[in-house]
This record gives sequence, C-alpha cells and structure tokens, in this order.
Amino acid sequence: MRNLMVKAGALTRLMVFVSIVAATVSPAQAAPERVALVGGTVVNLDGGPALTDAVVLVRGDRIEAVGTRDEIVVPPDAYPIDVDGKWLIPGLMNMHVHLGLILPGKMATELAGETEGELTLRMADNAIRTLEAGVTTIRLPGDTAHGDLALKKAIARGIAHGPRIFSGGEAVVVTGGHGSESGVIFNDGPYELIKATRREISAGADWVKIFISGGIATDGGDISQPLMMPEEIHAVVDAAHRFGARVAAHSGSPQATEVAVDAGVDSIEHGYFLDRKVLRKMARAGTWLVPTIVVSQPATEPFFRELGSPQWYLDRRDSVGKDHWQALQTAIAEDVNIGLGTDQMAFEPNDGTSATVREAQYYVEAGMTPLEALRSATTEPARMLGAEADLGSLEEGKFADIVVVDGDPAEDISALRDILLVMKGGHVYRNDLGAR
Repeated sequence: MRNLMVKAGALTRLMVFVSIVAATVSPAQAAPERVALVGGTVVNLDGGPALTDAVVLVRGDRIEAVGTRDEIVVPPDAYPIDVDGKWLIPGLMNMHVHLGLILPGKMATELAGETEGELTLRMADNAIRTLEAGVTTIRLPGDTAHGDLALKKAIARGIAHGPRIFSGGEAVVVTGGHGSESGVIFNDGPYELIKATRREISAGADWVKIFISGGIATDGGDISQPLMMPEEIHAVVDAAHRFGARVAAHSGSPQATEVAVDAGVDSIEHGYFLDRKVLRKMARAGTWLVPTIVVSQPATEPFFRELGSPQWYLDRRDSVGKDHWQALQTAIAEDVNIGLGTDQMAFEPNDGTSATVREAQYYVEAGMTPLEALRSATTEPARMLGAEADLGSLEEGKFADIVVVDGDPAEDISALRDILLVMKGGHVYRNDLGAR
C-alpha cells in the first residue's frame, strides 16, 4: 500500500462515487422512530444470567430501554419485531479489515490498474456486505488512497451504508519493509515517520498503522525479522499519541514487539511468532493483540486456493501456522487483551461460515470459553477503541447495534453461524426471521 497524499479534489470525487453506491446497494429498511424487539433472550456478556422474555426498545439510533416484558410496556407507536425463542447480542466487531484488500495472485492481476473511483466503489460494496454479515463496527488498520476515510464520512452522513469505521488511513511504511514496493522510496528515520504519521492524522485517521516486521504477503524475507528501528517505532507512537491517535503495529517478531510495547503501542496485529515472555509483557502493559488467526490455519486454506493465491504465498502462510497457533494459545493463557480481527473481509466464506465467525471459533478451540470469544467480538473491541460508552453491549443509551441469532453463543460460539437479523443504529439491514 502506498503512502500517497490525496488532494481535496480526489477526496471529493471519492465521495461522489460513494454517493452513487448508496443509491445502488440494498438500503436498510425504513426505520420507524421506535422499534421493539420482543420476546427474545438478551445474552449477558458479563457472565451473569441471561435476560429472558426480554424487550429491547429502540428509539432513533439508540437503545431506549432493556428489560422483561413485565417491566417494559411496548408503546403503541413502536414497530414490533417478534424475536421469541431467539438470542440477542450486540453487533459484532472486527478489528482488522481492509475494505480495499488486494491479495497476491489472481486478485492482484484482476485489479491491476484500479482507479481511485473503482477502489471506492469496491470498498463501498464490501462495506454493505460486511454489515449484512452481522459486523456493525470495523477498524481499518491501513487501507489505500484514503478511500476508507471518504467512506467513513459517507456512512456517518447517511449517504452510504456500512459498519461504523475506525480507520488508520494509509499505513506508514519504511523503504524495503512489508507493504513497500520494490524500488520505491517510502519513509525512513524518525523524522520522516513522524511527518507521515501526522499526515495520516491530519487526513482524519484515528489510528496509525506501522509495519515493524516482515509479513506473509511480501514475497521474500523473514516474516519474523524486525525491520523498523527502535527509534523509528518510538517516534511514531510518540507522534500519534500527542494527537490522541492510537497505533497498531503489524508484527510477527518477538523482538520488534517487545520494543513496540515498551514504546507504548496500542495494538499488535497478527503476532505470528510471539513467545511467552513478550506476551506476558503485553498483558502487563495492557497492549492489545489482534490475532487474525483465520489467515494461517488449515480450515481456511481452501479460501486462498479458490482466490488463486500463488504457491509462494501459500507456502509463507503455511510456514507460520503452527507458531501462530501456539502464540494465540499462549496469549489466551496469559490473559492478554484480545480483540477479534481477521485480515480478510469480515464476510468472506471460510469453513462454511464467515471469516469473522470462524475467527471466534478458533479462539474457543485455542482455549477461550464461548463467552470470552463472544466478548472478543463485542465488548473487548469497544474497550480497545475507547468506544465502550456507545458500543459493545445492549444497554440503555448505547447505539442500537443488535444481532439476533438462533442459539446462545455464550454457550456455543457456533451459534454465530446462524444470524437472523442485523440492526445498526436502529435500522434493520437484514431480517431473515420470516424466512423460517
């Protein structure tokens, strides 16, 4: 991904393209002033008893009240939705999504020469598909040409449909590092990286993404090799934090991760080769891990083969699988803060479900309880984003981002495979309740 400065005129053109998309995608059902979801069971994400025979009353884009049918009288002007026998959870969150993702192989060939307008149309389509998959909030840790920031504004203004977006703008890349291009000069040394960091924040990014080690998608080099110098990592984190932005560091390296944690980085992405020593340091510091385990595990290999990924990419993916799995298991055992993220589109089909749901299932297989895995996709990302006052649970005053499923995911995480209704901000974007 290139660190290009996008002029105001280009951003305006992107907004126009997004407006066109808003007119062509399937719109949300018209939202009445009040909606009442009646008769379902609200999952208690704190581990207490679930709220049965519940009413969730929504007014505008917020939850007005949550209680039992005996406690809450449904107003006559409220539009009722019967969810009897179903379970209600907050909208899912995915903390590592690239709406403009281009992977090596067939996909890269097909999208070669993609214009900014074409990119934004593709991103807008991916956004609505993300929302329909039950993911109502995403974080984009580094995307292309600031299309993410334009789309974020369009969704917030209501001229496009999609999840809530927290974005890192374009990734801050060092010359020759992961995410760079052969023969192209990027950012080198603390002062260039400080300038690049400020540029992304000025463009509207609330996170800054850096690559501090090698990666799977770069052909050649050691994935675990620390590539960014310690003084460079410290410079980015300091510069970002001065402006109130947070820093996400792509890392497969224990050495680079240890430096980043000492510098005060907010999240580590992937963590392919992290060992117990550095994971304990992360736990003590409160540093977040976004595992993206779905990228490296056997059950999801067919996705990459069907995508036409080249053999070198498949080999690099396979080379990290066992270490990546062990790192996740250790992180869970050491009580590291974990926010769910996939590094695939949130809706991508994997092992009979979406990438988001399969990621959560992997967490259970690695040692989490189903409730902990569910929290990693709801309450924990809200905390990671500093948005827990508005997101992450079904409580009075919070945004009405609600998913209805056919079973209790706090008991069996695979219940997330059967999503029946998706509401974001009081608007219903998907309703399969009448289809059964």
